[in-house]
Amino acid sequence: MKNSHKITVLRQELSVLSDSEDEQVANVVQFVNEKMEEVLRSGNGLKTLTVAILAALNISEELLRLKGVNGELCDKVESRAEKLIQLIDDAN
Repeated sequence: MKNSHKITVLRQELSVLSDSEDEQVANVVQFVNEKMEEVLRSGNGLKTLTVAILAALNISEELLRLKGVNGELCDKVESRAEKLIQLIDDAN
């Protein structure tokens, strides 16, 4: 069931619907605000839309990098599991 949450991102108050618990929503809002503050610190006089776009790009880059790392780790685990299964089969 979706719950309504009142949040503030980059000094903009919003009402959003989410299945997540309050704490998770707060963590997401904090993360987004931190990324936007990083962008604001790096440039002078940026418009709100520009800050939001740059923060979204930074977050997306980080997400895609982590997905790649996760995929590599999953491939390694799968390969090791297959080797272990083969060793067990060979022992029988």
